[in-house]
Amino acid sequence: MKKFLKKKLNQKGLTLVELLAVIVILGIISAIAVPSIGNIITNSKVNALKADGQNVLSAAQMYFAETGGTANVDGDKVVTQQQLIEGGFLEDAGGLTGATVKKADTGNTISGTATTKGVTVVFKDATSRDITDADVKATDTTATGVKVKVTR
Repeated sequence: MKKFLKKKLNQKGLTLVELLAVIVILGIISAIAVPSIGNIITNSKVNALKADGQNVLSAAQMYFAETGGTANVDGDKVVTQQQLIEGGFLEDAGGLTGATVKKADTGNTISGTATTKGVTVVFKDATSRDITDADVKATDTTATGVKVKVTR
């Protein structure tokens, strides 16, 4: 028994094969995890920018309900992001800049660009449903809707 215990106590560290096996396993795990985490971060950024667009649309809905809105040159009723902020209907537009909301019978539409690190979401006459349905990989350049551009 003493020999067995003494032999166990003298074993210190890992063999080279064991160390290489651990390094290979960690490499495989990191090769799988890093792209997945990158996609999760990108999806979060896109969803945050889409939420900014939804917030501006909601603020515009309140604006039109309270003020009725003012017509622009084309006769459409529009409100800018800046007017919403100045009027107290919107506290912050997040990454959205230069957005305008047009009042329509079928629902309000938003146009503008939302940007954060490496992600750009372009709203072009997009309805609330367009924003909700927009895919992270949406790079469609149709006349209306939401366009998502991811740069790394």
